[in-house]
Amino acid sequence: MRYTPAGLPALNLKLEHESELMQEGVKRTVKVAIKAMAFGTLAERLSKQAIGSVCKFSGFLANARQGKSVVFHIQEFLQD
Repeated sequence: MRYTPAGLPALNLKLEHESELMQEGVKRTVKVAIKAMAFGTLAERLSKQAIGSVCKFSGFLANARQGKSVVFHIQEFLQD
């Protein structure tokens, strides 16, 4: 947890997903990891989640400050 110059709580984290699906009759394993961030009371709530918790997230994708990667901006989450 960090705080912006205005005193707003901010949390940088990495979200990971893994699942299996069928693609043209072949089972395929899909794995992805993405940088994410949350602000305010949402950041405080997320900081209390155990590492490895299973959650559903909603938000939006945007370029990182350097423009070389993508960051998922979390706007809400629900623990599964």
